[in-house]
Formats: sequence, C-alpha cells, structure tokens
Amino acid sequence: MPEQGGPLDEKTRRLVKLGIAIGLGHEGAVHSATRHALELDVKKAELMHVAILAITTLGWPSPTAP
Repeated sequence: MPEQGGPLDEKTRRLVKLGIAIGLGHEGAVHSATRHALELDVKKAELMHVAILAITTLGWPSPTAP
C-alpha cells in the first residue's frame, strides 16, 4: 500500500521506488516496483526512462550486476 501524504502523487512515488530499487540492485524490488507501476497505467516509456536515468547515473555495471 502506498504511503499517504506528502507532495508526490502515487505515480511519482512508484517511479522513485523503481529508481531506488535499480540503484540498490534489488531484483525482486525492481520487479515489484515495475508491476505496481504498470498497475497504475504508468507507460512503459516512463519505466524505460527511469532505467536509462539509473544507468547513466550509476554506470552500466550497477543495474546489470547479479
């Protein structure tokens, strides 16, 4: 269940959580954040943008490391 309150809407919170999960390298959390975002009708292009931002910020090995 998403957190209540604060200035960020649920879509933004889901995208932020995806970025954090990618940055931490938690595969299960990445899957969960992606699934929840898709349930909110977040566009695949928006999810890809988050992934690209993670790659360009963290460097390629981080998001792809086991």
